[in-house]
Amino acid sequence: MQTAVKTHKKIDGAAIERRFTKKGVHPFEQVAWELRSSVIKEPDGTVVFEMKDVEIPKSWSQLATDILAQKYLRKAGVPETGRETTARQPIYRIAHSLRVAGEELGYFSNPEVAETFESELTYLLLHQMGAFNSPVWFNCGLYHEYKIQGSGGNWSWDPVSQSIRETLDAYSHPQCSACFIQSVGDDLMSIFELAKSEARLFKYGSGTGTNFSHLRGKQEKLSGGGTSSGLMSFLEVLDKGAGATKSGGTTRRAAKMVCLDMDHPEIVDFIQWKVREEKKAGILIHQGGFTSDFNGEAYHTVSGQNSNNSVRVTDEFMNACLQGGQWSTRFRTTGEVGDTYDAKSLMRQVAESAWQCADPGMQYDTTINEWHTCANTDRIYASNPCSEYMFLNDSACNLASLNLMKFIDSDGKFQIEDFRHAVQVFITAMEIIVDFAAYPRQDIAQNSHDYRPLGLGYANLGTLLMTSGIPYDSPKGRAIAAAITAIMTGHAYKVSSELAAVMGPFAGFKKNSEPMLKVMNKHRDAAYKIDGRSCPSDLLRAAQEDWDEAVHSGEIYGYRNAQASVLAPTGTIGLLMDCDTTGVEPEFSLIKWKKLAGGGHFKIINQSVSRALENLGYAPPDIKKIQDYILENGTIEGAPGISEERLPVFDCANRCGNGVRFIHPMGHVKMMAAVQPFISGAISKTVNLPNDMTVEDIENIYMEGWKLGLKAIALYRDGSKHSQPLSAGNDKKSDNEKKTVVENSETRGTRKELPVKRRGFTVESSVRSHKVFLRTGEYDDGALGEIFIDMYKEGAAYRSLINCFAIAISIGLQYGVPLEKFVNAFTFTRFDPQGPADHPNIKFCTSILDFIFRVLGMEYLGRTDFVHLKPATLDNHEQTAPATSVGAAAATDFNQTQRAVEGDEMGKNLAELMGDAPLCDLCGHVTIRNGTCYKCINCGNSMGCS
Repeated sequence: MQTAVKTHKKIDGAAIERRFTKKGVHPFEQVAWELRSSVIKEPDGTVVFEMKDVEIPKSWSQLATDILAQKYLRKAGVPETGRETTARQPIYRIAHSLRVAGEELGYFSNPEVAETFESELTYLLLHQMGAFNSPVWFNCGLYHEYKIQGSGGNWSWDPVSQSIRETLDAYSHPQCSACFIQSVGDDLMSIFELAKSEARLFKYGSGTGTNFSHLRGKQEKLSGGGTSSGLMSFLEVLDKGAGATKSGGTTRRAAKMVCLDMDHPEIVDFIQWKVREEKKAGILIHQGGFTSDFNGEAYHTVSGQNSNNSVRVTDEFMNACLQGGQWSTRFRTTGEVGDTYDAKSLMRQVAESAWQCADPGMQYDTTINEWHTCANTDRIYASNPCSEYMFLNDSACNLASLNLMKFIDSDGKFQIEDFRHAVQVFITAMEIIVDFAAYPRQDIAQNSHDYRPLGLGYANLGTLLMTSGIPYDSPKGRAIAAAITAIMTGHAYKVSSELAAVMGPFAGFKKNSEPMLKVMNKHRDAAYKIDGRSCPSDLLRAAQEDWDEAVHSGEIYGYRNAQASVLAPTGTIGLLMDCDTTGVEPEFSLIKWKKLAGGGHFKIINQSVSRALENLGYAPPDIKKIQDYILENGTIEGAPGISEERLPVFDCANRCGNGVRFIHPMGHVKMMAAVQPFISGAISKTVNLPNDMTVEDIENIYMEGWKLGLKAIALYRDGSKHSQPLSAGNDKKSDNEKKTVVENSETRGTRKELPVKRRGFTVESSVRSHKVFLRTGEYDDGALGEIFIDMYKEGAAYRSLINCFAIAISIGLQYGVPLEKFVNAFTFTRFDPQGPADHPNIKFCTSILDFIFRVLGMEYLGRTDFVHLKPATLDNHEQTAPATSVGAAAATDFNQTQRAVEGDEMGKNLAELMGDAPLCDLCGHVTIRNGTCYKCINCGNSMGCS
């Protein structure tokens, strides 16, 4: 193995050739465009964002349109128009500004190569073949592009636009990295300097991670006398700081990672931190009447909710667990032994905590540092919030991901040369970003320039496998994934070495040439261990070729980048690229929700299903029958003509509809293990577990992840948190007791007296943390005759008004006013308090009256068109439309209800799959898990890492 770099004459510039574009023809001229409106609505139909006449490529979906319009088109600071109005603008400002920066920095040998680079990058972005991380879309190119648009290349600033100039000056060097790792020292000023730099990162849309193991424990003394307040007290302060910051100045939650070594004196408190806080939240929810919404008061009150927590474990600790050995903590100030534990009991505590609240995850410290390219500089101590970027402290990484489905041709064959070309263009662009971007601190800037880590990844792996008729959890699925990942990273390092021939290797390479070449050879060796029996020969050959060339070129020129790849969650940018699956994830469901231009959704079959059936040899009529079955049942299990041996192809991350099949948790772990040897960093992925998994199961997954060579693993057991927006209501009434009386049959104007002793029910709930009690009184035939609404304390004006309103409704019911009239009149009325509701079937309402009459409509009219989750005992009831005699006003109300149902139905189906994923804090729809984050497929909002 070569351990020293041979000297060689530098090359004049990067060699980038045209593959997708033609000289003299701009990529924008090669696609059809159209004007669209972008509308994002809450489940009740309320518009939370609207933008008209947005120019978008016709091939983009409405959801991709919404992502671009809401998140990535600048709303201020743009000369002349004041805002961006077309997809051309962000794509141009990114591609062109990186071309200009590349020319200034000396990456291109001549203007023609620079123009080729810009055209090819523009094409890739325009055709959704790849996308940069969100900070690039947020910030890149604002100053440079809008400054040079004036005549003669100089912008003419007048007094009115001075504020615009000041805005753009902040982006002269934009923050473009999504992932940061920061250090913290064992002193007060260092801790609060970290808080300051975290806030700066959150502001511009990035996330950060820190290992806090240097901080002394609460058992240790201060230098000036007294005892330290301890690690946990400072973690709570920093957690609150993150919770107060909206990332990117938009709606994204701040994202952070907290790591702690297993030998820290406060390791037990850290392991149990979120469990304790979850118990507090549970008390507030179940006894205090606060909403269970993750964004509600209960979770806002407790600590530890704004970070992912991970313990760092060494091989020494894991072997002690296997062998029944002991494990000791050590004081940070003296190195003395603190407490000694049974290693297995500590591991059990980690598993128990993860079983209860999903944290802490596990990072395998020894494995991470065995694959460390810059070990002679320092160890790797921490990761970014989603655990995919792992590198030196005080460093940053900009990310980008490729859409694997864009490299599949009409015959279902993976286009290796197209993929390699895309890797070259993106690695070159990301390398330029390193010097083009700004950083929050001098030490982070210095390390970023000295080591230049990049994070190229991909999305749509699960879609690629299913459409190819290959089960995700299979040797062939894992072999294909490994080969594609090997091609990506191997070719990325080959390009990095070629860039080193132009610009020189990264500054820290000389010091680290031996460990880096050692790691490169480990990658190459792994490429030759891919299962050749399961992997297509062309993919296997390409993977081995790329790693042979990467190692050979690196021995000659070195490398421009210490790291080249990660597998990120690709949440928002995955939706921007119209990916069905994100990162390394499998398909989420066989049912997909298609976004409509005016808001709302309709249910369709995931397109992966039909393509998979075609590849498996099914005829069009048979495919149609299977699709109809899936639409009706939500699952392919039992569909006509589907044999048992074909079912694994269609297994998803969750149980689908009435089916019982899903990908076993170890199927996720094995896929991660297949691709990990070909990733510079690690993999952002949460292993989803069904509710009935045990603590022992979780402990086994953590142990297997270590044995299989993962760098990190996180998991989530469905239903393990109190935050559960939608769940099946336990309606204890029998069908005979169900109130289905549509209206009081008594003549109007004549009061029908209620019996002295009467039945009814009481509903206790809360709306946006406001406790509400609804009580009903019924006639002997089960018809509703009176209501009582209790809120607030005695003497409150609002309580009096509500009581008077309830009396008025009761009088109306007793004098023959149909309940349906009241339901149509008061559902969807809007005033505070409004928001999430703590009810088994109604999860969001626009006012107290809206909530009350949704409940009454469901209970007494059998109406399920405006509830979010249909009760099991109402499953046989048809949705009841208002009578035609209601009139135009009521018809309008019904139309509004039907529009809302589009969102409610989507939320119900997602909730059945996702269990306790939180509601989107922007539009109120149910989110889905995405790596260790949540994303909303209604509005594209990313809720960060939670």
